Amino acid sequence: MTQDEPYKYAEKIRVLIVDDSAVMRRMIMSSLLAHPEIEVIGSSQNGQEAIADIKRIKPDVVTLDIEMPLMDGLTALKEIRLFDRHLPIIMFSSLTQRGAEATIDALTLGASDYVGKPTNLGDRTEALRVLEEILVPKIKNLCQKTKRVTANQAKPHNDKANFNGVLANASLLRLREKRQNDRIEAICIGVSTGGPAALMELFQFWKSPLSVPLLIVQHMPPKFTSYLATRINAIGVIPTSEAINGQEALPGHAYIAPGGMHMEVLRSGSKILTTLNENPPENSCRPAVDVLFRSAANTYGSHVLGVVLTGMGYDGLKGSMDIVKAGGRIWAQDRESSVIWGMPGAVVNENLTDKVLPLSQIPNEILLQLQRK
Repeated sequence: MTQDEPYKYAEKIRVLIVDDSAVMRRMIMSSLLAHPEIEVIGSSQNGQEAIADIKRIKPDVVTLDIEMPLMDGLTALKEIRLFDRHLPIIMFSSLTQRGAEATIDALTLGASDYVGKPTNLGDRTEALRVLEEILVPKIKNLCQKTKRVTANQAKPHNDKANFNGVLANASLLRLREKRQNDRIEAICIGVSTGGPAALMELFQFWKSPLSVPLLIVQHMPPKFTSYLATRINAIGVIPTSEAINGQEALPGHAYIAPGGMHMEVLRSGSKILTTLNENPPENSCRPAVDVLFRSAANTYGSHVLGVVLTGMGYDGLKGSMDIVKAGGRIWAQDRESSVIWGMPGAVVNENLTDKVLPLSQIPNEILLQLQRK
């Protein structure tokens, strides 16, 4: 081995594959080996082997099956998080009812992301396409934080031309000074990769319902958001549910946009209602954070707080511009505590934020903000 080789391999993303199916292990390996920046450094057949291998070979990322003999993926995940809180772990699960529930369990326990298993392993071409289009991008994005490629995780589109100059420092400063005493009437949260665990941390902190409604967009498909709402409802004191079209957004309650549906809010007399639609995706997302934030800016004006948490991409950027233009506030999760600093990084890089906070500080800061009248 030459002196250059260790440096070369150190720059590669080192992957450990954990799956009890030899066919699936070979298929994942074939997909990953097509990318020169990815190196498969091992494979494990169950959770017990995975834990030993992680300690021994220290991978950069792990793909972890859920249903395995001897030790399943959820049990292994709990054990791994006891000695390594930051290792990126991508769960593999079937997109069935049982698989959706197990995936939500994994994500709330600290899994970084998930991939639905290809349903037809007999169709090798289709299975590899799923892995190529879904698994590989997630591996690359999750490893941006731990590898050297950290300088520009968030590459927001330049939408300043659509913002009518409000981002000028002097204008933004005047807006912030003007809204110092504006009360908060609603909190809107946008989140994606790493979101379930982040939301669990927020809701576990609060010991009594908030004085305003919480409106949440978490990028997830149908079924998954329902189980996420159930998990959050079970661990916290704030009643949490999937939003229903036309229902009133009540203080002290939390509403999660259903997977596959955009959520908006509108004023109807003295009430604020949640509305759902299947309009085209925005930022390749439905539900989209931009849709919720835009409607909240129109409905609540300067009385809305938008919070952008961990997630890949830049969904929420345009909506945050709308909230700031309306006189509202935008907070963002900081880089260090984010699984992926894409969405929060986008609003930070565009100077839209009033505060950039570690996740652990956000729930208390929200309480303090709501106490200011």
